[in-house]
Amino acid sequence: MLMTKWGEDLNKNCPLSEYPRPQFKRDSYLNLNGIWQCEFCESEEIPSKFSYDIVVPFSPETPLSGVNRMLKLNEYLIYNKIFDLPDDFNKGKVFVHFGAVDQIAKVYLNGRFVGVHHGGYTPFSFEVSHLIQEHNTLNVVVRDLTEKNEYSRGKQKTNRGGIWYSAQSGIWQTVWLESTPDEYISNVRITPDLDNQTVTFEADGNITVQKLIYDGENLIADTTDTVVKLENVKEWSPENPFLYDVVFKYKDDEVHSYFGMRKFSVGTDDNGMPRLMLNNKPYFMNGLLDQGYYPDGFLTPPSNDAMEFDVKSVKNLGFNMLRKHIKIEPMLWYHYCDVNGIIVWQDMINGGGNYGLEVSAIPFVGINLDDSNYNTFKRTSLEARKLYYKELEEMIAALYNCPCIAMWVPFNEGWGQFDSNYAYTLVKAMDSTRIVDSASGWHDRSQTDVISKHIYFTPIKVHSGSKPWCLTEFGGLSTRVKGHTFNNKMFGYKIFNSKQGLTKAYKKLFEKTIISQIKDGLSATVYTQVTDVEDELNGLFTYDRKVQKIDTEVLKSINERVKL
Repeated sequence: MLMTKWGEDLNKNCPLSEYPRPQFKRDSYLNLNGIWQCEFCESEEIPSKFSYDIVVPFSPETPLSGVNRMLKLNEYLIYNKIFDLPDDFNKGKVFVHFGAVDQIAKVYLNGRFVGVHHGGYTPFSFEVSHLIQEHNTLNVVVRDLTEKNEYSRGKQKTNRGGIWYSAQSGIWQTVWLESTPDEYISNVRITPDLDNQTVTFEADGNITVQKLIYDGENLIADTTDTVVKLENVKEWSPENPFLYDVVFKYKDDEVHSYFGMRKFSVGTDDNGMPRLMLNNKPYFMNGLLDQGYYPDGFLTPPSNDAMEFDVKSVKNLGFNMLRKHIKIEPMLWYHYCDVNGIIVWQDMINGGGNYGLEVSAIPFVGINLDDSNYNTFKRTSLEARKLYYKELEEMIAALYNCPCIAMWVPFNEGWGQFDSNYAYTLVKAMDSTRIVDSASGWHDRSQTDVISKHIYFTPIKVHSGSKPWCLTEFGGLSTRVKGHTFNNKMFGYKIFNSKQGLTKAYKKLFEKTIISQIKDGLSATVYTQVTDVEDELNGLFTYDRKVQKIDTEVLKSINERVKL
């Protein structure tokens, strides 16, 4: 069994115990991760006994869960957690938070129904003040159909293989309790405006919130204004990821947060070439595809240190961006990107049915299909389409305040794509401060901020136009490292038998094709990928993160030239 070093050292009684929401932090926190009980049932009735101990937040299909059993299509996965409320914890209201539960979750506390959530990747919470006691029993009833419906599921598939990975279910991000005063701050939306050197704070409920803004140790603003003017603004960038701290106060409630002053946009350089812009200057975004999978936890990182390792390693190699591919990470991952200066392109989760060659092959001859044809793209379910937009809105709301996020990617390579022009309009209405790649790779329907190309098998030739030309997937060069693979299978776009062969090919690709075309309008690159994932052996790191396939100095020397 392939394990990461963090999985080998896992504390099963309290995994991933750090405060999970660093941009909205209170001193009230009770982590519920650790040993729970679970049962696989034919109905959603809560059983009287449970057969399995499970380590939450790891899905039962994962090695770190201790269960190693797949949830069947006709089954319900039912969790049970008994816990005591600490003395003086309850300040007035109590909330139970779930980072993510795949795919449909019904929550019960002390035998009473609390609420239900649809969607396997977005955070949710319920107020349980009226139900909480000194001694408590928390139950979660889960249903997950993976690809057997058109709900968003990501890269999961019941019969894994190739670019499709092991399916998982249930609780896969942190579960925790928080208490607030009766009158509290539910959310603050933070919008930096670099051009006017202001930052806007919009509190839910139209309440008047005091803001204490800090530049390091120095208090630079103490105000209840919604729009705050800043003097001598320090910009956030990969080269200098400066963050302002801010404390929100409302009556007896206090929340700690932060923000970054930066601007993402599209524009032109001095030669009139369309470019991605950072802080009103042309900026080349040189990144990697990041799927965020682990051999021992699947979608769940074995520890927060594991997430931080990925981010810091990428930064150390000279990259400045990650495309978070068809996954929404725990909030701490985005925090590490904020702090370390890694730009993030955030994908929405794909779904839909199994589409045919008319979707996947036609783009190679330059034809884009009309994505209002739901049958062609296998997104025929009205319920699934409505849930997609609900999850899209939840994702943007959850991640809106993250300084690192530069781009939203609603659809990828036609997977469950539908009405992408409308999706573009909707995303821009929710967030006008970021760039949108509405149909990454294939089937561009015109409403998008960039020219987005995925090129693995044909020559890469930049054709500049009215929008920044971005190579949003390419490379995929693969090699096997003995003793560090998920299984004996191997999927890759070009396979090499040695580290030396891989290094030579990587250098040739960047020196002969990528660097030489930046002057022609190439504005961003997303090489595939950070790590191996199951059958895919095209990572710069092995799946267990124990071996780096191309030397650091080689990658750094190349990346120093991948810029404008």
